[in-house]
Amino acid sequence: MSEVSVDPARQPLKLLIVRLGSMGDIIHALPAVAALRDAFPEATLGWIVEERWAELLCTLQEPRSGPRSARRPIVDRIHTVNTRLWRRSLSSAQTWEQIASGLSDLRAPQYQFAVDFQGAVRSALLSRWSGAPVIYGFAQPRENVASMFYTHQVMARGFHVVEQNISLAEAFARRSLPIRKTAFPHDEAAEKKIEDRLREEEIRDFVILNPGAGWGAKQWPAERYGHVAKRLAKDGVKALINYGPGEEALAQAAESASGETARRISCSIAELTALTRRARLFIGGDTGPMHLAAALGIPVVALFGPTDPGRNGPFGTRNVVWRSPLSPTTLSHRAAPDPGLLSIGPDQVVAAARQLLGICRG
Repeated sequence: MSEVSVDPARQPLKLLIVRLGSMGDIIHALPAVAALRDAFPEATLGWIVEERWAELLCTLQEPRSGPRSARRPIVDRIHTVNTRLWRRSLSSAQTWEQIASGLSDLRAPQYQFAVDFQGAVRSALLSRWSGAPVIYGFAQPRENVASMFYTHQVMARGFHVVEQNISLAEAFARRSLPIRKTAFPHDEAAEKKIEDRLREEEIRDFVILNPGAGWGAKQWPAERYGHVAKRLAKDGVKALINYGPGEEALAQAAESASGETARRISCSIAELTALTRRARLFIGGDTGPMHLAAALGIPVVALFGPTDPGRNGPFGTRNVVWRSPLSPTTLSHRAAPDPGLLSIGPDQVVAAARQLLGICRG
């Protein structure tokens, strides 16, 4: 393929970011995208993302394109897809109309470049369908076929995924880029809702417990979160149990095991961001909410099973990571509990929490 004579060092520039999901993966890409925004402040920066995660980039009230603001701090345009729904209803004419409309919206800005941080076939295809003539991606992506769609294949540097994403951004920018704190959308309504709720329930000093995880092998038993909450309550620290769709039973089990010292709370993404900003500590596994807490600078006690904390652990904040040598490193979505993760006891988690909270016990 012939080289396209567009130099990213020249302004103005139109750049498409491709990272569809999930929550933690988008959060891991944000530092690299923020660095690109700093490097090219006048550029038109677009991002294509699954609709369910768009709130990580823009508040629900803010237009998806236009001048940037605190409600949409990094990107100029957001393009959304719903690939899960599309796959379920490919025979529907309405689905194909939505796909055609989405692709038309994606091509309208006439992006010069696309950077695919996902490394999947679908993300690589969307990069190509955007019409961008120059596409950057990893030389060894998550799905090998994806690299066939890239005009520039970049060898990742660093071990943590945040560092790898920065290395891809640096290859595009042709310069070294700093890692800075991530800017999340500021949703005034969500901030007020959380502030009012905490005030009404007289909750001031609290930690967030997150018993859910993407698949069973990453889940520490919910009842153990309850035992941790009960112990921390004796230290004067309230526990709030965060849960998402489909995790109601886990939250109920943790709350019951806490002896009612903990309280369940379900939030939108913006509300969870507002809640996490106010927490003293986050305790949970390898999940999006844990990566959100780390990105916000909240101390984290992380409980790892089959995934590697060196690559996916809490980044950029004080943390204690518990992982047993018994846990194999695998991305296989196994439902069965991980024996190594089960070997981590509440005493270890409470000790780590007290260490990060600065609580001394005789």
